[in-house]
This record gives sequence, structure tokens and C-alpha cells, in this order.
Amino acid sequence: MRGYAATVGVAFAVAAGIAADNGFAQQAPVKRDFESEIQSALQAAKTAAEFEFLGTLVRTCLLPQSGGEDTRDNVPGYVTNPASAPPRDTWYAEPARVFDNLYFVGGKVHSSWALPTKDGIILIDTVYPYNSEELIIGGMRKLGLDPKNIKYVLVSHAHNDHIGGAEMLQTRYGVRVVMGGPDWDWVAKYPNRYKTMAPKRDIVATDGMKITLGDTTVTIWLTPGHTPGTLSYTFTALDRGKPVNVAYSGGTAFNFVNNTPDPGIRNFQIYIDSQKHMAAKAASTGATVLLSNHSEFDNAFNKNRMLAGRGDGPHPYELGVDWVQRYFQVMQGCARAAQLKLEQRLAETAKR
Repeated sequence: MRGYAATVGVAFAVAAGIAADNGFAQQAPVKRDFESEIQSALQAAKTAAEFEFLGTLVRTCLLPQSGGEDTRDNVPGYVTNPASAPPRDTWYAEPARVFDNLYFVGGKVHSSWALPTKDGIILIDTVYPYNSEELIIGGMRKLGLDPKNIKYVLVSHAHNDHIGGAEMLQTRYGVRVVMGGPDWDWVAKYPNRYKTMAPKRDIVATDGMKITLGDTTVTIWLTPGHTPGTLSYTFTALDRGKPVNVAYSGGTAFNFVNNTPDPGIRNFQIYIDSQKHMAAKAASTGATVLLSNHSEFDNAFNKNRMLAGRGDGPHPYELGVDWVQRYFQVMQGCARAAQLKLEQRLAETAKR
């Protein structure tokens, strides 16, 4: 009996081992096919972009920016030596009345937008310090707008190509400046980097904040990612008296730390979540117009020139609800592909 019991005990032990092995096999994680996941994310972005958002696709998918945090605090060369600023023909663009109450006063690459109301003007973004005088001040005057009537300046994010004229406008006209809290902090942290561009800290934006002037309201949405304090907007413009809902994307390229899994994976998730957030707000307002602060993303420079030949045809900026959503899908797909590459690197490192 003792021998039998021992034999049975061994049998149960073997059976238990087999069962444990089978259980382990069933619960073992399936090996991820990162290359397939990356290609799927890239293809989703390409499909969403088609021929409408090629600039966005190139900048975020095909030639994405990669790098670490820039902690230098140097005065820009075009501030210390104005003669070193880029030649005028590389950035100058004619101002344009795009909608009844929305005027383009930016350049070939970087945009600035004026929304006149019965009680003053809301200005979105202020280009560089070396061209804000000619593009914004000069452009508004060409269009019959008085820059003295600017009441609010909304800065989408604290990069020199968008905050450049904010200090000048605040000092000269006493405008209220609105910016995201982390970007206000950034400006204070790097006084040399923002020399001649740093307005005094003023209005700190919150998610859903409304800036109302006269009969116009701009709703601000926090969309961190491009910078920690990036802002995007929704508002209504008029096209020959017809209301048109606009979604303004405040930051697109991958300027954040994204070349290492930590904190790159987390930073990409912040970026992706922001695009989902803004897409939802655009959808809830029925936005049919997509604006950005770079012509490579919304094709503003070329569309402005198309306005002269519009006649009774459709407005070149009015894309429809579906296309506005597709813009944010491009950004999400490209960011997810880049995030997956970091996840793949992290998994490979863990194996070593």
C-alpha cells in the first residue's frame, strides 16, 4: 500500500505539473507584433489625410520631429541682430478677409487671425517679433481694421513664432493676453529666450474658458502636448451672413521629449488624449472649418489666394464635419505610431 500511495502521489504531482504548465501556456501573453501595429497606425493616418492634410502627415508621420528638452536660455539672433532675420520675401503674405468677421494677418508659414466685434478685436497668435509689426499692425490697417481696437490676444503656445508680438501689443495697446499656465511659467523661466516677446503674466487659460467680446465668443480648450500649455479654440465665423463653426488647432508637431521611452511614451499619450479632446469639442460644435497656426497644416496661404476666384462657389476653408475630424485622426495616428516605436524599444530592452 505504501508503494501504491507513493506511485499515486507521483502521478498526481506529475498531473499537477502538467496542469500548471497548461495553465501557464494559456495565460502567457501573446507576443506583440509591433511592426504590424506601427504600420496600422501609419496607414490610419495616411487614409485620414488623403490629399487634404499632406502637410500634417509629413510633419508628424513621415518626417516627425524627435528630440529632448531644450533648456538653453539664449537670446535669439534676430533679436540681438535684427539684420539677421529671414528675408522679407520668405515670410511676407498679403492680409486677407477670409470670412465676414475673420481676417488673416499672418505670413506665408505662420498665421495670425483677427476677429473684429462691435466692442473690439480678438487676435489669435502674433507671429515672430521681427515681422509682427508689418504682418499684424500693417495687415490690419490694410484691411481697414484699427489695431488700437485689439482687446484680447490669445497665444496658442509659447513658441517664438506665435508669441513673438505679444509683448509689443500689450505694451502699446494695453491688450489682455491669454495663455496656458505652464507656458506662462515657461516664459518666466527663460527670460533671454523670450527677450522682447514676453508679455506680463495676465490671464491663465482654463479648459472651457470663454473669451467674449461684443457678439463673439471664443471657447478655449486645453490641449497639452506640443507644449505643456498649448491651447486650441472653437468659435463661430460668418460666411456671407451664414454661421460657420471653426476648430482651431493650437499645436501640431512633436516638440516634446519623445526620443526615449521615459517620458516619451507618456508624453505621446498626453498628445493623443489632447487630440481626442479637441476632436470631441469640434464634433460637438459641428465645426466644418479647420484652422491652425501654420499654413503647412491648414493650407491658409494658398486658400487665401483662392478666395479671389471663389465667386458663388464653396468657401475654400469649409471642409465639412468629416474632414475636420480626419485632421485630428491624422495627428492621433502619427503620434500612436511614434509611441509604439518607443514601446517596442522598451520591450526589447526588457528582454536583455
